Amino acid sequence: MQMNKEAIGNTMSQAVRNAYRRNCEDETMEPLVLVDTEKRPVGRIRKNDAVIFYNIRGEREIELTRSLTEKGFQSFHPVTDLSLSFATMIEYRQGLNVQVAHPPEGEVQDTLSAVLAWHGMKQAKITEAEKAVHVTYFLNGKKESPLPKEERIIVPTRKDVRLFDEAPEMSIEKISREIIEKIHDPSCRFIFANFPNVDVVGHIENEQAILRAVEAVDRHAGLVLDEARRQGLTVMVTADHGTVEKWLYPDGVIDTGHTDSPVPFILIHDSPAMKLRRDGALTDIAPTVLQLFHLPVPSVMTGRSLITHPAPEQIREAQRLLLLILDGWGESSPSEGNLISRAATPTMDFLKKSFPWTTLKASGEAVGLPPGTVGNSEAGHLHIGAGRQIYADRVRINRAIEDGAFFENEAFLNVMRAAKQNGKALHLMGIVSFFSSHGSIHHLFALMELAKRENVPEVYIHAMLGRRGEMPESGALYVEKIESKAAEIQKGRVVSVIGRYWSMDREENWDRIKKTYDMLVFGRGTPVSCQL
Repeated sequence: MQMNKEAIGNTMSQAVRNAYRRNCEDETMEPLVLVDTEKRPVGRIRKNDAVIFYNIRGEREIELTRSLTEKGFQSFHPVTDLSLSFATMIEYRQGLNVQVAHPPEGEVQDTLSAVLAWHGMKQAKITEAEKAVHVTYFLNGKKESPLPKEERIIVPTRKDVRLFDEAPEMSIEKISREIIEKIHDPSCRFIFANFPNVDVVGHIENEQAILRAVEAVDRHAGLVLDEARRQGLTVMVTADHGTVEKWLYPDGVIDTGHTDSPVPFILIHDSPAMKLRRDGALTDIAPTVLQLFHLPVPSVMTGRSLITHPAPEQIREAQRLLLLILDGWGESSPSEGNLISRAATPTMDFLKKSFPWTTLKASGEAVGLPPGTVGNSEAGHLHIGAGRQIYADRVRINRAIEDGAFFENEAFLNVMRAAKQNGKALHLMGIVSFFSSHGSIHHLFALMELAKRENVPEVYIHAMLGRRGEMPESGALYVEKIESKAAEIQKGRVVSVIGRYWSMDREENWDRIKKTYDMLVFGRGTPVSCQL
């Protein structure tokens, strides 16, 4: 569909701004659907159309992808077999009925968990469902199946709240009970546990709820660490990235995203006068664990032990070890915007006064991300387990755009050429952001450019909003940038907008995914007139 600049306009960005005036926000924005002069939805996904889901990371993209592509899908009642030509930016999960533009480079070998398994150690991974993929798949080097003698204990995430500022404690009591049960199991030599509260609640603009989340994590960390010390376990306390230690931008505006802060690393071990390095990163955790267990460090682990004193031969061998992740707990100077420093944290205060501790790099190049990029749970857990730098999909894709390989990608070309040859529409859907760990608007722009080169007649864009690490009302600005890009290259139109809460779920909240599906396929949502 060729359109002049006047026809494209800024219809959907203005609709988003109007939604803000109705007290809507990006993350939970109800669907907005473009309609024509006869009130019919524009740009719906129809049978035999072509779709590119350009998000990265993948764990929050599986459910929507399944609903659109899986034959016999039954979690709700979709259109029977849309027969879409469907491509994803990366592999979200093996076995999906899609083409993958940037397949995985393979499982990461010789991870911390793998080394422990080779030496016959029983290990447990414990968290709630919100972080299950991080303490299993990513920590294990992108391996789906458990290793020998590996137990995965996943506490169900509560379904009785809409957002977790209603219950900042989440399921932390159950997680703590599971950790303590494993502490009392002498056969379990390595326990990896994650408290997700600070990260999850930190993405919500509710200061009091975040303070409660921080204090709940500190309190339960104290409970499990006291028990671990009584049972003689070596303990490490750290985090995967920062969040609420920089909750305000310099101008006082709330920042609900991740940060580039370092994270704390505390070591409790029965060796005298132990000292830690000050220039470490998350990649140094795995070799430190192996050193404490007196196990050989694989040559591919380029991380270095954080212990500088005593000498390795003088360190007492750890018999059992608990590695506790305080998800989203960054280190920063005390300030009005540092909600961790403003919360009551007697456990962490005591640990820092009583035991060796340092800070670790957890963002940017240290965890395989572009320079200056904030950290995230995927990269954090992957690098904790790998003990070396693993380049992120974002880096690979950015390089492909720079060197031109992106525009020769077989999966993209197959989908676009199928749309053109069959006289069908191409749909581009995904997060609209510069900063989200789930994708970049630059990747969308590159796809729009490719569709222009391939002369795909009809190109519809379905935007997902989510203010994490963004300024307030940034969603409208991003949609406006897409509309400007479409006008500039005379290709594409934004036809629907929805908050990521409804489209990027990973807990089988199928009512949310159905809302997105119904928007995409049936055009259900608040109508936005082309004449707006």
